[in-house]
Amino acid sequence: MIRLNSNEPFPEALRGGILALGNFDGLHKGHQAVVAEAVRWARAERRPAIFATFEPHPRRFFVPQAPWFRLTSMDQRAELFAAAGADAMLVIAFDAEMAALTGPQWIEQFLHAKLGLAGVVTGEDFTFGSGRSGSAATLAEAGARFGIGARAVPPVLDGDAPVSSTRIRNALQAGDCAEASRLLTRPFAIRGVVQSGDKLGRTIGYPTANLPLWHYLRPKYGIYAVRGRLAGGQMVDGVANLGVRPMFDPPKELLEPHFFAFSGDLYGQEIEVELHHYIRPEQKFDGLDALIAQIGRDCEAARALLA
Repeated sequence: MIRLNSNEPFPEALRGGILALGNFDGLHKGHQAVVAEAVRWARAERRPAIFATFEPHPRRFFVPQAPWFRLTSMDQRAELFAAAGADAMLVIAFDAEMAALTGPQWIEQFLHAKLGLAGVVTGEDFTFGSGRSGSAATLAEAGARFGIGARAVPPVLDGDAPVSSTRIRNALQAGDCAEASRLLTRPFAIRGVVQSGDKLGRTIGYPTANLPLWHYLRPKYGIYAVRGRLAGGQMVDGVANLGVRPMFDPPKELLEPHFFAFSGDLYGQEIEVELHHYIRPEQKFDGLDALIAQIGRDCEAARALLA
């Protein structure tokens, strides 16, 4: 799979392709239905299958100070797209010029003139263009004038409600990892490069790998049973603190996993940490002895939950 940016020239070999269009943050069950339809269409007509995503997310563009809400990094999304069958990932640079285009202008100037598409697949509720003036109906009507076919995929229901990124975010902020994992079809995972910390964990027998949270959604602060994917693909179980570490000053927002069956130096390495079970909230203890005793209990709980 190749990775493209909308600010760069679009390859001639991909013109005439089928585009799955959406934000696709998380690539949850609903998103998977959209991209699967794009792949089916593309394969049936022997055309390239292209998956699009926006950077920055339009919500972030219009409200720069909004709390972080991403469910995946761009690299994670690229890997998910490739696994789903994409021939190319198109990162659409969402800026003031693009935000000013109406839905019909977006179809003519971007989807037709820039990309030369044969077809576009969206969710039924997808909107685009200035003032959300573009919709699945707009794509079908205006796209036809430029030879662009359009297909809209209905929502995927889970229980009596559609699967959505909002439901997943709400589940994570409530500490409901099982709900989030079911809707995503995989555990929510934070990926980053391990930073050097104060090394206190080593002195009390529980070394941790310090990961910044960057643009990810902030799940409920607390202690989690986790699995880590290390360099080379090695998977290790562990327990992690996600939050601001109330025992220490100044507060610093981090994900700090301690891996049970690992001893080594992870500084500077990129790792990914999956959140499997929420164990308890963050807590401030009377001293290090009480903290160490609680960490031991947390490790036992995490091992049992992950067994």
